[in-house]
This record gives sequence, structure tokens and C-alpha cells, in this order.
Amino acid sequence: MSQPSFTNFILKRPWLHRWILPIAKWHANASGYRQLGLRYDDLIPEESETVQLALKRLPPKEAYDRVFRLRRAFQCSIAHQLLPKEQQTPPEQDYPYLLPIIQEIEAESRERDDLESMSVKKRETHNHK
Repeated sequence: MSQPSFTNFILKRPWLHRWILPIAKWHANASGYRQLGLRYDDLIPEESETVQLALKRLPPKEAYDRVFRLRRAFQCSIAHQLLPKEQQTPPEQDYPYLLPIIQEIEAESRERDDLESMSVKKRETHNHK
């Protein structure tokens, strides 16, 4: 599920972070999902098993809020309208809520694969007389 990310590379270089941040903010505003009341993690496709499992692990309130945001955005899309400014998602409320759970599930899966592929070898015992 996770795509390669340059986030850590950029964050470790303050000069690059200062240069990229205005572009990132512009891109987030230009994409328009906040104007429909959505958060970035609402845009993650639900087709993979990992995302399905992550959605099941969401707290009930967060799951309800997500469904509400998606339905409201769908209604706005059908009506070809944007939400009023006070109902749009402000940048400070657009934080990841699903991605950390997805990353946790992927880490668990990698660990499970490593454990399943591990081979146990019996130690040879040497009899010293």
C-alpha cells in the first residue's frame, strides 16, 4: 500500500523543507478535497485488504466521521457545489488518521512474513569424552 516517500529526506534538510512547503500547501489547496470537507486520508482507495483492515481498526467516532465526510462530499459533487467556507476542512484538521494504522498493519505483515520464512536449524551437539 505505501508508496515511496521523500518526506524524511525533505524533513532532514531544512533548506529543502522551506523551499517545498509553499508548493505542498498550494498543491493541497488546489486539489480541492478540503473544499468538499474531506481529509487527505479520506482519499485512500479502499480496495486493498490492508486498508479494509485499517478501516475496521478505526475508533467508532473516527469511522463515523469518515463516512459522514464522504457522504457529504458525494452530495456536494452531485450538486456541483462546494461547502461553505466554515464547513471546509482547515489545514490544521487535515492530519493523517488512517495512514498510521495502514503502516502498522504493513509492519505486522512484514514481521509475520519474516517469522514464517524463518528456518530453525537444530544445533549439532558435540560429545566430548
